[in-house]
Amino acid sequence: MSRVLVVDDEENIRLVLRTLLKKNGYEVQVAASAEDALAVLDSFDPDFVLADVRMPGMSGIELCAELGVRSSAATAIVMSAYGSVDLAIEAMKAGAYDYVAKPFKQDEVLLALRKAEERESLRRENRALKEEIRKGHRFDDMLGKSEAMGALFRTLEKVAEYKTTVLVQGESGTGKELVARALHRLGPRAEKPFVPINCGAIPEALLESELFGHRRGAFTDASADKRGLFEEAHGGTLFLDEIGELPLALQVKLLRALQEGTIRRLGDTKDAQVDVRVIAATVRELKKEVDGGRFREDLYYRLNVLQVTVPPLRDRMEDIPLLVDHFVEQCNARLGTDIRGVDAAARKLLLAYGWPGNVRELENLVERAVVLAEGNVLGPDDLPERLREPADPVAQTLGTGELSIKKTTLFIEETLIRRALDKTGGNRTAAAKLLEISHRALLYKIKDYGIA
Repeated sequence: MSRVLVVDDEENIRLVLRTLLKKNGYEVQVAASAEDALAVLDSFDPDFVLADVRMPGMSGIELCAELGVRSSAATAIVMSAYGSVDLAIEAMKAGAYDYVAKPFKQDEVLLALRKAEERESLRRENRALKEEIRKGHRFDDMLGKSEAMGALFRTLEKVAEYKTTVLVQGESGTGKELVARALHRLGPRAEKPFVPINCGAIPEALLESELFGHRRGAFTDASADKRGLFEEAHGGTLFLDEIGELPLALQVKLLRALQEGTIRRLGDTKDAQVDVRVIAATVRELKKEVDGGRFREDLYYRLNVLQVTVPPLRDRMEDIPLLVDHFVEQCNARLGTDIRGVDAAARKLLLAYGWPGNVRELENLVERAVVLAEGNVLGPDDLPERLREPADPVAQTLGTGELSIKKTTLFIEETLIRRALDKTGGNRTAAAKLLEISHRALLYKIKDYGIA
């Protein structure tokens, strides 16, 4: 039995609608104002709200907007004796599903409710179908149906139950912290703390205290004892994001903590035992950092017991429709919007883009599109200009249909050389280092391409 909340300041309208709806099998609650309706909203939990537009205090249109803010599942239908197209459009923009003009015929009200019921039934079936599809492509909070993500999910499933140290590698925005959280939540430490820290976001002078804690008086501002994040994560998981940013001096102390399971607070004379699973993540290639003397080799091998690489979005393009639908639903639930999908032209643009910012860029782009959308379906005009008109010359060239590997390779090489020279202000030695070629090779290529 569907529940209807009738909101009207006229008592006779409330009485007529209550009688009509009860007679037709609805459970009915009435309210004399929008404020009264909001007061009973949670306790009555209506499926539909039938509200007059013009009432003392909060209007019916404002009530519709407030239902959206509160993320109410109720479908709003508004009524008004001041019927006009502009008023109907305003009500729809505020979140109303339908509009009934007063004086109304009883059949008109019942028809509006039945249309709304059919719509809600279809939406529930659609959500259930999407959830069933998604269940087969979900691992904790991560989504993906590509082979790359399937392989990642299978690896994480095997690793989750062990205390093994894991090194998560991947580009920025690929979801490395989601991997760490999944390993924690699906393992035996799920009920214990998950403590994340970004090693590159904390000043070096404070980082040791954050990780290992300090005793009162250990330094000028140490007015009290403080537990470090290793102690906070005792029994659980410590996630060290951007581990490649860790200073060399702290790398030694981290290695000792991993090998011996003990830490020492700043200013203390005694060690403390800690039981922590460490998961580290980095966008850097740590082996290159080791070769360059910027990362300790012994710590690298201690962290790299098991390495997991999160694929960039460009290598799992078949996951984009699934991710887009998921982000749209998230936005609808959080923002009170009613976006019902993405049209074919917009999907084509999403699949043609290179996604340098990976899943994070996609999520932010979808939210922007949902907020700025004019209609209920996202189209090309709702997407940023960089997707509609790629500004990158390499992307433009690769999109022209050119199939010659030789021509494309030469074009990309010349473009990268010009970019490196621009970035270094024409310093050829520095540009050669950025390009990872010899100075002599760069001079030959500058001559070949006629670069001034």
